[in-house]
Amino acid sequence: MKMIFRWFPGGDDSVTLEQIRQIPGITGVAAMLTDIPVGEVWPLDRLIKLREEVNAAGLELEVIESINVHEDIKKGLPSRDKYIENYIKSIENLSKIGVKCLCYNLMPVMDWLRSELAYPLKDGSTAMAYNHEEVLKLNPAAVANEMIGNSKGFSLPGWEPERMGVMSADIEFYQSLPEEQFWSNLKYFLDAVIPYAEKYDVKMAIHPDDPPFSIFGLPKVINNIDKIRKFLSLNSSPYNGLTICTGSLGGDLSNDLPAIISEFVSQGRVHFAHIRNVKHSSEKNFTESAHYSPCGDLDMYEIVKAFHDNGFTGYIRPDHGRMIWGEQARPGYGLYDRALGANYLLGLWEAIHKSSQKR
Repeated sequence: MKMIFRWFPGGDDSVTLEQIRQIPGITGVAAMLTDIPVGEVWPLDRLIKLREEVNAAGLELEVIESINVHEDIKKGLPSRDKYIENYIKSIENLSKIGVKCLCYNLMPVMDWLRSELAYPLKDGSTAMAYNHEEVLKLNPAAVANEMIGNSKGFSLPGWEPERMGVMSADIEFYQSLPEEQFWSNLKYFLDAVIPYAEKYDVKMAIHPDDPPFSIFGLPKVINNIDKIRKFLSLNSSPYNGLTICTGSLGGDLSNDLPAIISEFVSQGRVHFAHIRNVKHSSEKNFTESAHYSPCGDLDMYEIVKAFHDNGFTGYIRPDHGRMIWGEQARPGYGLYDRALGANYLLGLWEAIHKSSQKR
């Protein structure tokens, strides 16, 4: 297992590589080129410069998070083949700089959603929050304005301005698209891309839907164990794998996270993990919390143990943190709380590993 940290290059992050390098146990970063329009090829020269910058700070760049999938692919439009060709070329370019894992998602229209990006917690910190009833009261334009308007000047992956103008039309398209046709479109993408992921030795790791609940009638892809099984059955290659995000799947209290982790890690289908905690106020309303188990609803010990005991050898990163100690940063991606989370997770892993050796 390697513990890594998400980082945004090009001056689009309040956190520096030098600061990340000083977090005990962190070996590398998961990065992306936020300025490349969705559907275009990621240029090799840009990727080489990115790798050189990361390596110069004493860190590895083995994970990219993420290359967004063009909406025409998910819709199954005739133009999808052009965008799939570009995606394959980007995977080839990633392989040339030593990338081993590509985190991505196939959620239609919205990559992720929160109703509030700086919800005040009782301890004086702030965190992202989701209120299902409040979201359903908003129209798509209002949702987009809320997200982008409260990003503190940083980019929000999945909420690129060029995508916002067609959001309402895209939602209407998916509302009229039969669910099985949508899944057929996903299989078309996987069957085209996965052979090249195998060729270039880049493991594809799809991220769960966030939140896991249906919004605006949009189809869900990865939000429970049955949907995960269905998705993995679309293409049996181990390169068609998962990013297990405990916060996304944990948004639904009916999801048994240790069981989900155990099943798919033991099959060799989990390549990346985002580990964070959430605290529910009702079935579909929650705030993000500190990683420490008592701060939320998720048992971090059992989650980490499920990864460890089933032989996980991929990448883990601490996911969204609170804003603490007066920090001003991209929502969810400050330095301090994620650094605390990383070392909490590393401490759990060390204790579990040493205990297992004594049995």
